[in-house]
This record gives sequence, C-alpha cells and structure tokens, in this order.
Amino acid sequence: MVTATAPQNDTLVIVPTYNEAQNVERLLTLLFALPCHVSALIVDDASPDGTAERVRALQLQHPNRLFLIERPGKLGLGSAYVTGFRFGLSRGFTYLVEMDADLSHNPEDLPRLLEPLRRNEADLVIGSRYIGGVRVMNWPLSRLILSYSASLYTRAITCLPVYDVTAGFKGYHRRVLEAIDLDRVRSNGYSFQIEMKYRAWRKGFRLLEVPIVFTERQEGSSKMSKAIVWEAAWKVWELRLRDLLGRL
Repeated sequence: MVTATAPQNDTLVIVPTYNEAQNVERLLTLLFALPCHVSALIVDDASPDGTAERVRALQLQHPNRLFLIERPGKLGLGSAYVTGFRFGLSRGFTYLVEMDADLSHNPEDLPRLLEPLRRNEADLVIGSRYIGGVRVMNWPLSRLILSYSASLYTRAITCLPVYDVTAGFKGYHRRVLEAIDLDRVRSNGYSFQIEMKYRAWRKGFRLLEVPIVFTERQEGSSKMSKAIVWEAAWKVWELRLRDLLGRL
C-alpha cells in the first residue's frame, strides 16, 4: 500500500524501517525542523511494533511532506532503498537521501550532505565516519574493527576511492540513480551500500565524502548479522569480477 501526495520540494529522505516505532517519530520531528525543506519516505517492512501506525498518524500533521510505503514482509534493506529510489524518481525529486531510522545519522548533518549536490560539486555525497579520522560513538571495539577492516578490504579489491565504503548516510543527485539499472541491484545491508557506491563510481560520477559523527542507536535492536557480513565479503569479489568481464 502506498500513501502519497505531490512533493513541494526537491529532496526526498528515504528511511527503511523494521520495528522502529521507538525512533521514527523523533527522527521525523528532527527532519521536518531543519531549515532545508525536505520530504521523507518511510518504507516499512510490516513492522509488528506499530511503526507504520505511528507514521500514518504523523502524516496528518505533514500531509505534503511525509509518505509511507508498507510492504508485506521483511524484504531487506537494499530492496527497500530501491523501492524508495523508484518512488522518488517517479515523483520528480532531484535529490534522494539514504538515512537510518535509528538516529545513528544525525539529521542536523543533512544540510552539509546536500550542499555539495546543490552546488554541483558532486553527484553522490557520502556521510563518512572515517574521512580525516574515526568518528564513531558507543560502538564496541570489535564492531569498529569489523567496519573499518571492511572498508580496507573493499578498497583493496575494487580500488573504490572511498574511505567509508559501507556508509549508509548518502545523498544522490537523481542522474546517478537514473544511470544505474536498479533491476540489477539485489544486495542488502553492507553489500548494498558498497554496490551502489561502486556502480556510481564506475559510471563516472563524482563521489565526495563529508565527515559526520556516527552514534550507535539508543533504542531498538541492531539489524546486523553474520549473514550480512558474509554477503558483503563475497559481493566485493562479484562486483570486481563482473566489472572485469564487462557485465556490471
């Protein structure tokens, strides 16, 4: 089910959710208080905790800025973003932003993400935890080592010129998403974030990292799993091989 009205601005923030009722209202309140006028799309995977119900209630307060897509089950992060991209492109948004629902991405950083896009200094802007140093709050050392090592591993194999390859706070100009065949993007989790950056880079688009502070969620539970880590590890080799064979 899709609930939508015509946009009144050029920026859509896409937020996938699964059991984020504890966070989604606060996130949307912070987003709509920003000086840069943005719309938001929640893509909810049938959260049993009532996430979608909270969003529908907020739509009454923001009828022209808040959209909701409810999917029938837990279909994954990557497909949620692809669904959001298609929604935003079809409705004429110029800038499309990925953001987590758990407030690990600070909405106050959004204007800095959008500024290089608006100035035509970049086509894909990445909120980076690792450019110019490490800025991660409240992660155990093991999680930090895993994330940072994944970036080193990916860069070594793909030569992708990005320090934070698994970053999930990103802003796209619509021309990037129009140039990528979204039907061929089937990754989830870390691997989705890597694949989208790699495809954009190989298409010749300009990638720019801006520093952000990443703060671990305070409410709800993490969606990280060993399956997500292994998928990302293998996806890196798949991307590189398909690229070498001209089948990317």
